[in-house]
Amino acid sequence: MSEQTSTTKQDVVSEQAAADALLDARDAKATTKKVKARGRKKLQQLPRGRIYVKASYNNTVVTLTDPIGNTVAWSSAGACGFRGPKKATPYAAGIVIRDVIRKVTTIGLKDVDVFVCGIGSGRESAVRALHANGLNVLSINDVTPIPHNGCRPPKPRRI
Repeated sequence: MSEQTSTTKQDVVSEQAAADALLDARDAKATTKKVKARGRKKLQQLPRGRIYVKASYNNTVVTLTDPIGNTVAWSSAGACGFRGPKKATPYAAGIVIRDVIRKVTTIGLKDVDVFVCGIGSGRESAVRALHANGLNVLSINDVTPIPHNGCRPPKPRRI
């Protein structure tokens, strides 16, 4: 009987050693795996693009995409250093446009279609800044969502 218990103890010890060796091999394999760092995708020339301007009461966000819709560059008033109520000003919208155009000077952007969304004060000045910074504005579309009768209003107060 004692021989059986001693053999089972040896079997347990050998199984633990095998499991430890397997885990060590797996860890070594995981640490030696080469991890590729994803860099920024290199863009070829982009003569025509789309600019989406979202002008809210609190901020102005501008996104430049290629004609398919892949984002090329973006900026916002907060990213340009404006804080608080200054983010929603027309001046901040012009600076945001200038920042986006500065990011894509190397790809040869000439013509843009503009899509404006929102009711903030940076709407009109953003479109003017596009023209002032040397881009040819082909079309301007207003894509602000408009409710068709909207939400149900609250019930009237009974006094």
